[in-house]
Amino acid sequence: MATASDVVNGNIFEDLSGTGTTASDNPYISLIEVCGDASDEIQARYTKHRKTRNGLQREKFINGGSGVIIDPILYKLVHPEQYPDFADTRNCLVFWARPPSHVRSLVADIQKQLIDIVPGLWLMPIELLHMTALEIDFARTLGEIDGIVNTMSGKIPDITDYPFTHRARLIKPMLSYDTAAVALSFVPAAGESLSDGRSSSADAYTYHHLRRDLYNLSVSTGAEVASRYVVPSAHLTIARFVTQSDISKSEDDETPDPSKVQRFIDCIETVNVGLQYRYWPREDQPIKAGGEWIVGQEKGLDCRKGTLWYGGGETVRLGTGF
Repeated sequence: MATASDVVNGNIFEDLSGTGTTASDNPYISLIEVCGDASDEIQARYTKHRKTRNGLQREKFINGGSGVIIDPILYKLVHPEQYPDFADTRNCLVFWARPPSHVRSLVADIQKQLIDIVPGLWLMPIELLHMTALEIDFARTLGEIDGIVNTMSGKIPDITDYPFTHRARLIKPMLSYDTAAVALSFVPAAGESLSDGRSSSADAYTYHHLRRDLYNLSVSTGAEVASRYVVPSAHLTIARFVTQSDISKSEDDETPDPSKVQRFIDCIETVNVGLQYRYWPREDQPIKAGGEWIVGQEKGLDCRKGTLWYGGGETVRLGTGF
């Protein structure tokens, strides 16, 4: 099981929401208990986590002086002319939530703004966008992953279809970032700007409750859930750094250029101001398309296996959407 602080590709993923641990084997229960099962408190914890993390990463960018973290495997994959025989051998098993078309459109617009400022970014292809609702295992052989799939096979239809009857709503899109990547993050809704006949009581079942239930369903099969991190975050990775050049002084000097670093941060913060103005809830107004995502819209959960760190792999089963 992942701990409250895990390292992925050189980045520390730490729960910054102020939530403690629990005696339960299910790592998602603690936050729900601390929040008294209240959706507004759960939203507050997700908000605190992403705001605190952005603040820490801003400080790291400005004063860290070490540049960006480049994923060496992704670097080799995007430079086949240098590494023609390279292949990613890390096989994983996950349950992904696929964003609906209105969220994909928002991401495409944000990616255009980012690439104008940081042209060397690797952009997640729009058709491959995903949010990891639950990671079962990672960095295994395909044979090992197939063994886990066989163990879970009887429950995979129930898990992938689960959001059809358990509809968790996400709102308040915002860019979250670190020295490795940029993501579009959301927080669980708590009764704001309801539409399409949805009641405030429906928001009592949050995205964190969904993650809790997916964990329980998965371990009920006898499989071990070995997620890398279980922090309170609902995000889609939309871009990754694959070169120092966009923030370095020159091609020959990879020392960060403070003016380029500030330009990148200013871009992130400008986008976030626009997102809050255009896509966040306002009293007595519906949320603009792109600012709300009910998990399961258009597609159910995607049970995915294989070399999928960058959106690849193959679908074991795609759940029913609504």
